[in-house]
Amino acid sequence: MKKILKFLLTIFILAVLSGTAFVTVYAAKGYKMYIEATGAFPVENKAEEIQSAENFVTYDELPEFYVKAVISVEDRRFEKHGGVDPIAVGRAIIHDIQAKAPVEGGSTITQQLAKNLYYTQEKKLERKFAEVFTAFEFEKKFTKEEIFELYVNTIYFGSNYYGISEAAQGYYGAEVSDLTEYECAMLAGIPNAPTAYSLNASPELAKQRLVQVLDNMVENEDIDSEKARQLTVES
Repeated sequence: MKKILKFLLTIFILAVLSGTAFVTVYAAKGYKMYIEATGAFPVENKAEEIQSAENFVTYDELPEFYVKAVISVEDRRFEKHGGVDPIAVGRAIIHDIQAKAPVEGGSTITQQLAKNLYYTQEKKLERKFAEVFTAFEFEKKFTKEEIFELYVNTIYFGSNYYGISEAAQGYYGAEVSDLTEYECAMLAGIPNAPTAYSLNASPELAKQRLVQVLDNMVENEDIDSEKARQLTVES
């Protein structure tokens, strides 16, 4: 409840700063969308469905390097926030309002999970708010490790591979726990734009994305510059 109140306060401040009143209208629409979606299929049921899959990979089975790579490139404050990064979301909403259209992201891993499981990819402000409320629900019901494993087991990796297990087998013929650091970094970058970064369709673009992942890991102090250089050369 405190998180929701904090978010609503953020919405109010954004409305004042932007000089518009319609922000709260979209927030209300998003809240209704969230209630309808999670009421029809509670988050606990969604999680059970995913966790019961034969190829489900638990958090403990994920290479540490892969976890760090995903967090550094997708949501570096993942382990600290409550489902939403206020700075990123606030910036995105203000830019969307100024442009009168959704033009910027800002989603955390939890928000991406909520969007992928419940909503379409259509860029509408009410959908963004619904995604936020659903992210709070996931953070309330699950640990960070559970949220992370739900996320990596459901995201799309291009080439018709869904989830980290299919991606590891499809691209490298390997079990997730056996992935090399280079392979971990490569797979961490693909979901950002799976069609563009698919190793089968665009290997050169995938390598460019790999460099971005490694640069983020350096900035996040997960690896040093020499390690990043070594992995880049390996590509």
